[in-house]
This record gives sequence, structure tokens and C-alpha cells, in this order.
Amino acid sequence: MKFLKSLLILTAIVSFTSVSAQKEKRFKIHTVAFYNLENLFDTINDPLKFDERSPIMEMKANRSEVYKQKIKNMARVIANIGADKANNAPAVIGVCEVENRKVLEDLVNDPLLLGKDYGIIHYDGPDARSIDVALLYQKALFKPVDSSSHELLIYDDATRKRVYTRDQLLVKGELDGDLIHILVSHWPSRSGGEARSRFKRVAAARLNKRLIDSLQSVDPYAKIFTMGDLNDDPTNESVKEVLKAKKEKKDVPLKGLYNPYEKMFTEKGWGTTAYRDALSLFDQIIISQPLLEDDYSSFRFWKAGIYNPAYMFNKRGRYKGYPLRSFADGGFTGGFSDHFPVYVYLIKEVEEDEDQEED
Repeated sequence: MKFLKSLLILTAIVSFTSVSAQKEKRFKIHTVAFYNLENLFDTINDPLKFDERSPIMEMKANRSEVYKQKIKNMARVIANIGADKANNAPAVIGVCEVENRKVLEDLVNDPLLLGKDYGIIHYDGPDARSIDVALLYQKALFKPVDSSSHELLIYDDATRKRVYTRDQLLVKGELDGDLIHILVSHWPSRSGGEARSRFKRVAAARLNKRLIDSLQSVDPYAKIFTMGDLNDDPTNESVKEVLKAKKEKKDVPLKGLYNPYEKMFTEKGWGTTAYRDALSLFDQIIISQPLLEDDYSSFRFWKAGIYNPAYMFNKRGRYKGYPLRSFADGGFTGGFSDHFPVYVYLIKEVEEDEDQEED
């Protein structure tokens, strides 16, 4: 889960040298990320929601102190994602397991993130536990054009009652001048077992694919990111058969999708969360084919990663090596999340006059 630091970064500019031309090219770099914030709930009981089922509401004391520390911990992680290459926090970051807009406002106003001036795109969703998805974006780098929330209609096989789960968020906007589309999702859990609950995630993937298809019907060259906690690995039916995400860049057709996390999972054994001594790579960012092209006059995919520094690991006990989660055994651990964040770097060639302005 460690990544090579082989490139020189100066004020968010990355340099490559062409061996044949012996000419150095310089690139602007931005980070696009996703993070499951693990039950980021406030301490106020909302009688219209089942927020009392959240870990912080189940605590008998010190809720306010725990909430403040939880916010600080989340801000610390977000501030550091991608910073080693981009010299900045993510330009845009999708998040899930948030209760409401207020917790997001508290997060972006933490001292570690305040200077980034993050905007918030959030819709209240129908999830039974009152957890939502959202998008945070640096206002200086990303300009939203449109956003919409899309409900997932699924029903329990036995009771035929509706299963209330997270909506999928679709945001259209300009990242430093480039038009992109971002889907943020938190697909249904594996509660009741992977096989029994599989149909729910397949349905979530079908909704996701319909949204992607609708974007590509308007513009086959649309730059699309679909990200989230999918509760499925890159090799599961929802991702491989429904989204048809490819493991290799060369196999991705126009209107196809590339999943850089499949190789991490199948060849390197990496994961973003753990359960019963098994790693899963549920958190993924999947991208459309135009982001893979070699013309760097606009932003293209460079590389993907999992942000998992040593401070985010559990270092002792039966969960040694797992992500150091925030809540366990009815209390606050002082940790972060039961998921590691994921991210991709985008690069764009910098013209000489623009390079001088950057310096």
C-alpha cells in the first residue's frame, strides 16, 4: 500500500523528461478522492431520523468532546490525501456516512481545512440510518455547474417492502477549466450475507450505469468519475458485469470504464477495509476512457492510490493491521475510520508562460 515517490513536485507541478526528445515536460496536478467517514454524526437527536442508532448517540457521556475529536481526525486525513504529490488537499473529494450538512460544515471549517475554502454539495437522502453521501470541493479549483440526487428503488425479496438506502449523487462542474462529471455512491451493505444481499448492489450498479450511459449519450467523450464505498470488491458482479469496468487500460473502449483498483486487489492483495481477518477493497474510483488518453492539453489520469499512512493503522490487539476506526465496543477509540480513503491524480501539461506564473 505504499507508493513510489519518484517525481519532483514544485508548487503542484510535476516534471517528466522525454528520453527521445530530451525535453522536460511539466504538468499541473490535482487530486480527486473518496473517503468513508465512518458514522460522522452530530450529538443532537433528530426525532425524524434514526440517528440514535449512531455510535456517538449510543455513548453515555463525553459526546461533545468525542464529536470535536472526530471532526479533527477526519480533517487531518483529508488535508493529507494527495499532498505529497499535489502539495494540496484534494481538489474534490466524495464522502459517505455523513448525517447531514451541519457535520460537513463543521468539517470544512476545521482549522486544517478552513484555508482550502471547501464548498459542499449534499442532499438529504432516505437511508434508514440517516447516512448520506456528499461532495466537497475547493472553490478556487472546482466550479459546480449542476448537481442532482438519484434514489435507488429496491425491495426486500421476502417482505416486498422497500429497502431505504443511499441516493447516488451526480455533480457536473469544471475542474480548473476542464468539464468533469462525478458520481458519489455508498452501495447497500452486505448485511445478511454477501450472496443474500448481492441483488441490492447489482441494482445500485445498474442505477450507476444508467447515469453514466445518460452522460455518454450526450457526450461520448465525457470525463466521468464514479466513486464510492461499493461494499463490493473490484471483481464482484456489480463492478465487473454491470459496470463492465476493465482491469487494463488497453481494454477500455470509448464509453468504457477503467478500474485502477482491480490490479491492487487481485495482484497486490491491497484493501481499504477489513472484516474477519480478510481485506476488502470496497472503496474505489472508476474512470471513463477519455481520462486515459495521451493528450495532456487537458486533465488525464496519472495514477491511483490508497491513502494509508502508519497513523491510520491499528497497531495492537486482535485488529492489528486493520484501519484504526473511530468507534468500537460502544466507545470512541480516538481513531479515524474503518475505511482507508482512495484517490487518483490528474495531470495536465503546463505551457511555458503558465509555468512561469505558477513559479
